[in-house]
Amino acid sequence: MISFTSSEINAWIVAFFFPLARILSLLVTAPPFNNAALSVRIRLMLGLAIAIAITPALPKIPALEPASGLGLLILAQQMIIGFAMGFSMRLVFTAIDLAGTLISNQMGLGFATAYDPLSTSQTPVVSELLGMIASLLFLSVNGHLMIIATLAQSFTLIPIGTLSVTNASWLNIANAGAMIFSSGVLLSLPVVVALMITNIALGVLGRVAPQLNLMAIGFPLTIALGFSALIVSMSHLSAPLQKMFEFGLQSMLGYFVLK
Repeated sequence: MISFTSSEINAWIVAFFFPLARILSLLVTAPPFNNAALSVRIRLMLGLAIAIAITPALPKIPALEPASGLGLLILAQQMIIGFAMGFSMRLVFTAIDLAGTLISNQMGLGFATAYDPLSTSQTPVVSELLGMIASLLFLSVNGHLMIIATLAQSFTLIPIGTLSVTNASWLNIANAGAMIFSSGVLLSLPVVVALMITNIALGVLGRVAPQLNLMAIGFPLTIALGFSALIVSMSHLSAPLQKMFEFGLQSMLGYFVLK
């Protein structure tokens, strides 16, 4: 008769469920896995498949009681690490949403909104367009596979049960959050500058020819020039978006792997 000791069962539980906690936490927060189109059941099955695939190759986990205070603390630690790694990639797409919001407001389309399942709120349609383009580009360069590869690498660079969070770790998270504003503004800058020049020209035209109805002329002209500038800039979006994706993948480990 085959029998197992309690220490062996605890070792199996620790070896599987601690990595699973980090994996599921990342799948909940990291795009494109956090899309509302993916049900909880699909994400759970994907997390189980990833855990089963990478668990045999993981570094040895210290022996401990999973239901003890230390075991619960390590479990919470793994969830925080997974959430932080997924949060870093979510920041990239948030910066893209910010760029779309700035462009929409400058075009006068801030009122044109659509429901965004990621943020569960109404977002400008230009943000939806840029977000869709960024998601397609991210999938085309196998970004979802890069996230899984980075997740598997994290168990080597951030072993389970040996992490000590320092002040520099929180500074890394704050610096990654600043990327939302800098990258969002830089991404929208060409279209915003073009629309700003258009508004200045309309203002000068209004002073030169006061009889013109600028409300009837300026609004459709601003929208048309905004979409024209957006179409022209589309061919140049791939390079900055790929750099933002690379930053997100690096910051997934950069929170806790300090140099």
